[in-house]
Parts: sequence; C-alpha cells; structure tokens
Amino acid sequence: MSTALISHPACLNHDVGNEHPEQPARLNAINDRLLSSGLAQVLPHYDAKTVTKEQLLRVHKPAYIDEIYRKAPTTQGEVVQLDGDTAIMSGSLTAAEYAAGAGVMAVDMAMQGKHKQLFCPVRPPGHHAESDKAMGFCLFNNIAVAAAHALEHHGLQRVAIIDFDVHHGNGTEDIVAGNSNILFCSSFEHPLYPFSGENSPHDNVHNLPLPARLKGPQYQDLVCDHWLGVIDAFAPEMIFISAGFDAHIEDDISTIQLTERDYRWITVELSKLAQKHAQGRVVSMLEGGYSLNALGRCVSAHLDGLLG
Repeated sequence: MSTALISHPACLNHDVGNEHPEQPARLNAINDRLLSSGLAQVLPHYDAKTVTKEQLLRVHKPAYIDEIYRKAPTTQGEVVQLDGDTAIMSGSLTAAEYAAGAGVMAVDMAMQGKHKQLFCPVRPPGHHAESDKAMGFCLFNNIAVAAAHALEHHGLQRVAIIDFDVHHGNGTEDIVAGNSNILFCSSFEHPLYPFSGENSPHDNVHNLPLPARLKGPQYQDLVCDHWLGVIDAFAPEMIFISAGFDAHIEDDISTIQLTERDYRWITVELSKLAQKHAQGRVVSMLEGGYSLNALGRCVSAHLDGLLG
C-alpha cells in the first residue's frame, strides 16, 4: 500500500476545554469515519516519533522554543494562555512534539520509498505558528518542520507547500517567505483571521484570497488558473499539504462552501503533479476543520484522492 497514516494517541491529550473548537473530538471523528469507511482496515498506521529540538530549530527561533518548554504546564488542570486563541495544558507539549514528529517521520518514509503518500491526522495544528510566536491554536509549525527536514536532512532542492485551510497560513509564510527552495501556496477566505496574506512581495509565495460564500466550481477554477501551472513549472521533488477542511459548507467558522468533492479534486490534482515531478511523494498534515461530521467525510475524501 503506497498510502499510510501517521499519528499518535498523545495528540488526544491536548485538551483546553470543551468550548474550544480545536478539541480531541476532531481526531475521534476522523478515526470513526476511517473505521466506518473501511479505510482504517486497509491503510497502514504508524505511531509518530517525537520531534527533536534540532528539527524544531530549523524553523523556530531558540528563544521561542525555550519559551514554550518553560511555559508548558506539568500540573493536571493547569492552563496557560499564550494568546487569545491558543492555550496549553499538561498534555499539550507532548502532543505538539508528536504532531511535529509525525511530519518528519512521514518525510523519512517517503524518501525511503516505504510509502509514497502519507497523511498525518495530528493536533495541535501548525500553520499559524510563526518562527517566534504561537497563535491560532498552533504551537509548532508542523508542515514547515517537515519541509525543512526534506531539504536539510534529505538534500532535496525544491519542495512545495500547498495550504487549502480556510485561514491564511501566516506562520508558514513567515517561515518560508523568500526561500527559493520552497514554493508556498495558500488559499483562504479574505477578510478572515488572521487577516493577512492578501499581498506578498515574495516570489515564492502564491496566495489566493477567496471572497465570502465562494462555491466549489469557482474554487476549482481559481486553483487551475493560479496554482497548478506554477506548481508544475516549479517541479517540486516533494509536495506538502496543509490540509485544513474548515472551508467546508457545513463548517460555520467560515462562509466558503466547499464539499468533499472539492477536497478530493484538489488532492487528485496535487497527486498528479507529485507523480510527474516527485516520484509520487506527498506528505499531508491536518490543520483546521471543526464541523466534526464534515471533517471525517473530508478526510476520507482526501485519502481517497491520495489513493487515486
């Protein structure tokens, strides 16, 4: 089987309250859908390893990493608020270490040829975490850590990060902007948190701000017009996906009206480009998606697209 899953039970232990949208139930919803669809029975599943500080230092500043480790609570029930949206409790740091480590492990497996497409249903998510700042539910920038590992440990020269979360991947852009070895494409409703990304001066950044209430056919047209040719010309040796499913029509965190069909479509298109340029290598990591029923269905569609 060329497609596999990487996660870890510790990712369920990051829990800052039932009222918070980024909650353990997200992974349970995904696991339930994988079981009911039969995908759990056919896709190999691996427990992630923890990220190392060396791997984190490729994308995060030393003082920031030290701050997270210093502030992380060890007492059950204690919660530390990092910003208005982002909090950590006693299980959060370990969950974040496994979340980032899953991406590194996925890169290693793809480079070894053990599996070509890997999806990491992990949390906390990562794409809002900047080089020196936690925000938007994110502690470590999982996808940037994985991409940096592909470049610096495995010696790849060109990788692409495609972020279709409904929120701008500001943290990833902060980390990779100006790096000619990384092509970064982010689509997002605008204006919407974090209210950034409309204009970027960097040649390696191709942002796609989306108007409110955009529907799937229009989204597909925009991706064809603005992204697919750019990615093809860049010829990435590995494709990374920040897979946020909060642009789904049932997710009330935004007004964009995508469906499972749209997520399968973009996954298939990216997989085609990976087959053409990257020996099929795709590493996808979970970002947003807060309507639990829709999230499970979207992940199933995403995996179906990876499976071809």
